[in-house]
Amino acid sequence: MTQRPRWTMILLATLIAGAAAAAPGSNTDVVRDLAVRVGPIIGSALACRDIARPRIQAIVDKFVTVIRETASSEAERAELTQVLDRSVADGRAAVTSGQSDCKVADRQLADLERSIAGPAPSLSGIIGPSAAVAATSAAPVSLAPPQRGMTDREIRFGIAAPFSGAAKELGRQMKLGIDTAFNRINDAGGIDGRMLRLVAADDGYEPTRTVEAMKQLYEKDQVFGIVGNVGTPTAAVAVPYALERRMLFFGAFTGAGLLRRDPPDRYVFNYRASYAEETDAVVRYLVKIRRLQPRQIAVFAQQDSFGDAGFAGVAKAFRALGANDSAIVRLNYTRNTVDVEDAVNQLKALKTIKAVVMVSTYRAAARFIEKTRDVFPQMIYSNVSFVGSTALAEELKLLGARYASGVIVTQVVPAVSGYSSIVLEYKNALAKYFPGEAPDYVSLEGYVAANVLIQGIKRAGPQFDTEKLIDTLENTRNLDLGLGAALSFGRAEHQASHKIWGTAMDDTGAYQPIELE
Repeated sequence: MTQRPRWTMILLATLIAGAAAAAPGSNTDVVRDLAVRVGPIIGSALACRDIARPRIQAIVDKFVTVIRETASSEAERAELTQVLDRSVADGRAAVTSGQSDCKVADRQLADLERSIAGPAPSLSGIIGPSAAVAATSAAPVSLAPPQRGMTDREIRFGIAAPFSGAAKELGRQMKLGIDTAFNRINDAGGIDGRMLRLVAADDGYEPTRTVEAMKQLYEKDQVFGIVGNVGTPTAAVAVPYALERRMLFFGAFTGAGLLRRDPPDRYVFNYRASYAEETDAVVRYLVKIRRLQPRQIAVFAQQDSFGDAGFAGVAKAFRALGANDSAIVRLNYTRNTVDVEDAVNQLKALKTIKAVVMVSTYRAAARFIEKTRDVFPQMIYSNVSFVGSTALAEELKLLGARYASGVIVTQVVPAVSGYSSIVLEYKNALAKYFPGEAPDYVSLEGYVAANVLIQGIKRAGPQFDTEKLIDTLENTRNLDLGLGAALSFGRAEHQASHKIWGTAMDDTGAYQPIELE
C-alpha cells in the first residue's frame, strides 16, 4: 500500500468512499486496476480468523457499490466482479500457502481503512468527467437492489415440507438436520460474516398445498434458495416453480428421477442417491444374497409419483437381471393414509411372494407389516430411505419384536449408531443445539445435505449470486465430509452421492448394518 503512487491512493479513497462523480463505464479500467490491488488485501484478511469480519465486509460492500456505479452493463459488472473475486482468492491463497501472514494482512487492511476514511477529493477533479456529471458529484450513491435473500449479515433459505399430517415427522427431522448444520456454522461466525437461516413452510405432503408454500417462501420470505424440500409428489410442483424463477433447489429429500434429468436442470442439485439406485441394490440383494426368484418379489407403493419412482426402479433392476418386469405385482395405498386393506387382501391372495419392496412412508409401512406379518411370518420387508427409519422403528416396536425383527431399510447416509467422522460431528452438534433429540437417519441426511451446500457457499467467495454459486457447485470435486465416499458435482452430474448403505432392525428395533453385496 505504501509503495503505491499517490494518485492511485486518491482514486482508491474517492471511489470506495462512494463519490459517484463519473459516468457509468468511464472509469472501468480504473476500477479493474483497483480490484486487482484491493482484492488480495480482502482475501488475506478473510483467511485470518482474528480479523473482525465486519471490518472486511465494510470494504467489500463499498467496493461492490463502486462496481455497480461504474459498470455500464450487466456483462461489465459481472466481469469486474470476477476480477475482484479472483484477486480475493489470490489473497486467501497467499496466507494459506505461507507466502503472507496475518500480521501483514491486518496492517494492509488498516492502511486500506485509513485511505478511505474521512472526506475524499472529487473524482471529477482527477479523471475529468463532463460538467453535467461533475455537477452531480455530491449526489448520494444509489445502491442496486440486493441479491434476494441475502444481506451483509444473513443468507435466508426456505424449506417446504410436511409439518402437519401423516408424514410430519419427515419434515420435522429434515428441518432439524439442516438447522443443526446452520447453527454449527453460525456459531463459528457464519460464512464471510453472514449467518445462515432456514425459513419453513408447511405443505402437509400434499401437492395442492405446495405452490402456496413455495410462493410464501419466495414472495413473502424472499429466500435465496430452497434446501431440503420433502417428497416426490410435492417436488413435481415445487421444482417447476423454482426453475421458472431460476432459484436454487438443493438437497431435496427424494430420490425421484424428476430431479435427476439428463442433462440435469441447472438449478436442481441432489445430495442423495436415487430411488432407482436404492431399489436396484435391494433387488440384487434379494436375488443374489437371499436367493429369491424375481417372481417372488412384489412392490408395496404409494399411489402417486413417489410410488411410481420406486416401482420404476424395481422394474429397471429386474430388466438388468434379465427378468420379466411386466409381471411385477404392485400393491397400492393412498398417500397420507394408512388405508392398506386392498394391498393386504391382494397379497393374501398370492402364494408365491416371499419379499416386498416397500415405497411408502412410515405409518403406512408399519400398518402393512402389522396386517401381513402373522399371515406371512417369513416375509422379507424392505423399505427405501424415505420411509423415515426412526419413525418406522418406533411404530413397529409398539407392535412387538416380531414385527420389527428383520425389516430392512436402505440408507443414503451412514449408520447413525456408528463412529464415522461425519456421524460423530452430527451427533455432537445435535446434542449441543437440540438437546433431547435422538439421532435420526432423516435429520442426518438434512445435516449432510446442508453441509454440502455450506461448502459450496464457502467456495463461492464473499460476493456471489445464484449463478455464481451454481458454477461453483458444478466445479466441486472429491469433497470429503467423512462419509466414506467423496462427493462431486459437474455440469452433467447434479447428484453428489451414489452410495447405498444396508440396515436391518433387530428384535429391539435398533438398526444393524447388513451387506447388500
